[in-house]
Amino acid sequence: MNLYAVIMAGGVGSRFWPRSKERKPKQLLRIFGENTMIQDTVGRLEGLVKNENIYVITNKIQKMRVVEQLPQIPQENIIDEPFGKNTAACIGLASILIKQRDPEAVTLILPSDHLIKDDEAFRKCLSTAADFAYKNKGLVTIGIKPTRPETGYGYIQFDEKEVSPEIYKVLTFAEKPNLSTAKRFIASGDFLWNAGIFVWRVDTILEEIKTYLPDLYEGLLEIEKAIGSEDFVKQLTYVYGQLKSISIDYGVMEKSKNVYLTKAEFYWNDVGSWEAVYEISEKDDDGNVLIGDIFSEFSYNSYVFSPKKFTAVIGAENLIVINTKDALLVCSRDKAQNVRDVVDYLKMNKRSELL
Repeated sequence: MNLYAVIMAGGVGSRFWPRSKERKPKQLLRIFGENTMIQDTVGRLEGLVKNENIYVITNKIQKMRVVEQLPQIPQENIIDEPFGKNTAACIGLASILIKQRDPEAVTLILPSDHLIKDDEAFRKCLSTAADFAYKNKGLVTIGIKPTRPETGYGYIQFDEKEVSPEIYKVLTFAEKPNLSTAKRFIASGDFLWNAGIFVWRVDTILEEIKTYLPDLYEGLLEIEKAIGSEDFVKQLTYVYGQLKSISIDYGVMEKSKNVYLTKAEFYWNDVGSWEAVYEISEKDDDGNVLIGDIFSEFSYNSYVFSPKKFTAVIGAENLIVINTKDALLVCSRDKAQNVRDVVDYLKMNKRSELL
């Protein structure tokens, strides 16, 4: 069994504005510690997947920064999609490229911007999933044990009887629920959070795409014919322009009868907003997270980021303050998801210099 990894790194991270921009989005930022999020994603694969077997799918705007941040990855493995077409196209493209090298390769599909702690447990979990996927040609996803009735995550219902050591049959996928439904999921005990991490053989996922997304499959065949030729980029651009934008969850996982999961024994957080960053970060005695040159007085339970500009915060509570060289965000912590509205406003008003 040869293990490959596909890291999906094309997102713009709109909920992390103004730090996250089109050219340097969330996955390319240092949110925690010395490494960027994509560097941590690659780092935790050490000892599990060889560097030459790691592929990164990104876009033209971000590609060179990805190349700069991941010098250990062969540059030809860093692929820029001509258009963002959601995760089904991204995964399909990576699968046909890997298939050229190994038709029975097992691929780990990973988001580039999640926080994971306990790398050893993470690698053990993926190894269990990969072994099952290789031998049984199943689609394996990773389930996270819920710690609260979260309405921002998708859920996976599973049969509690093991089909193989630490492997369970998936019954249904559930989209982001309302609070009462989330509480019901938690109480039932047979729902886990959907981490968006997948493990499968390339031949298996391509067969599933053929069954459930035949138009995408036909497009992938056209792209595959051009691999290694001078017309590859031209053909990729032409085909991608015609593809429907759809996620692998909607397109395949929710329809297939061949889906399994293994339970994560590691800490996971998708770090979906500045509020999530605040919750994860170490706080001072006043419940504040202060990063940069900051004066704080009578202020509590706030996240303030201002590394290049002196910032004074007085009498503030439950705020997010992000101060960069060209923009300032002041946001109530409970409205952190609405930061994406700022990005929509800037796009509508053609303020590209702030995007």
